[in-house]
Amino acid sequence: MYENKTDDAPVKAVLVSVDTGEFDAEVSIAELGELARSANAEVVGEMIQKKSSYDSATCMGSGRLEELREQLPLLEAELVIFDHELTGVQVRNIEEILDVRVIDRTTLILDIFAQRARTKEGKLQVELAQQKYRLPRLIGLGTALSRLGGGIGTRGPGETKLETDKRHIRKRISYLENELEELKKHRHFSRSRRRKDGVLCAAIVGYTNVGKSTLMNALTDAGVLAENKLFATLDITSRSIELPDGRSVMLIDTVGLIRRLPHNLVEAFKSTLEEAAAADIILNVQDLSSPEYEQQAKVTRELLSELGCDGIPVINVMNKADAAFNLDTIFESDNTVIISAKNKLGFDKLLDCIVKNLPETAKRMKLLIPYNMTSFIGKIRIDGKIFSEEYTENGTLIDALVDVKLVKEAEKYISE
Repeated sequence: MYENKTDDAPVKAVLVSVDTGEFDAEVSIAELGELARSANAEVVGEMIQKKSSYDSATCMGSGRLEELREQLPLLEAELVIFDHELTGVQVRNIEEILDVRVIDRTTLILDIFAQRARTKEGKLQVELAQQKYRLPRLIGLGTALSRLGGGIGTRGPGETKLETDKRHIRKRISYLENELEELKKHRHFSRSRRRKDGVLCAAIVGYTNVGKSTLMNALTDAGVLAENKLFATLDITSRSIELPDGRSVMLIDTVGLIRRLPHNLVEAFKSTLEEAAAADIILNVQDLSSPEYEQQAKVTRELLSELGCDGIPVINVMNKADAAFNLDTIFESDNTVIISAKNKLGFDKLLDCIVKNLPETAKRMKLLIPYNMTSFIGKIRIDGKIFSEEYTENGTLIDALVDVKLVKEAEKYISE
């Protein structure tokens, strides 16, 4: 029987896809390879079988499965990753034939999430997704249920035999949902407080590995992990930056997206992704160096729509201009900018674009306030900001960010 390796040693894996025409199998298996490498696997082989439908017992046909069984020892492979969701019965049947560990795309993604989650909320969300995914697959898994940690697809909480008991898992799911609901209330309170305090928020969204964390670091020195891996970071980071018009905006990084993101993960990470739905503006970061950037942007737009983000201003942030192959086909506009987060290029245009697309909540003005109206300066301070003050013969000359509700009154004091 197969053995698990330690977490430190790369696992040699073979990728398998059954191409029924449901999606582009070549593109999807290439992405599966990136996911596998992100989970510390060494991809030593791939197999794609064209088939009109999935085999209910083994997903792929028996002939190709036998061919795969013969290749595994030659490749020294210890793991087979299917680019589909497998049932518990399918996993058991395939493992009995291949005599190596078998996981599916969703299990792989869950494993990566288990590795990368750092905050309490992130860990709870990952475990909830894992438990919900395992529950309907308990029947049929057999001895696979007793696996302990030590390999790709086995990481994360809930790996003991006790966790395989349906009653216990249902109880655990209920507990996790209650814990996340409390954290969701806290997040909602924080969002309400930001709105009450007039804090503007910009959510950074996009496909995984498009450079969201690099952009966040470059703009704010946030210290977010930025690696050339899928799902390098999962947990939310928020930092404030000052815009050219004097206003401040809170940048909020969100979890990366991916094609065919498992439903349980979308549900589990809704509270994280909902930051986008509560934002004043959305920065949709796209990787110009990827030939798939248009399709990736489409995935992002569809999920944003599903989350109820329609109507929120969106800026298309075309990143990785330093490595792009198609710059001559991209045109900047009021809601599209070309940048290189790595080289900090195009940031001035990006910040100007944010200013243009944000709802007008305040206006920067130079005002000469008569000395008998100094109380008005106090009003400006409450919801605005004073950048400089100069006492002149005719009054106080100020450079100020004036809240929108005071702009009309302030206009009579404008100084040229």
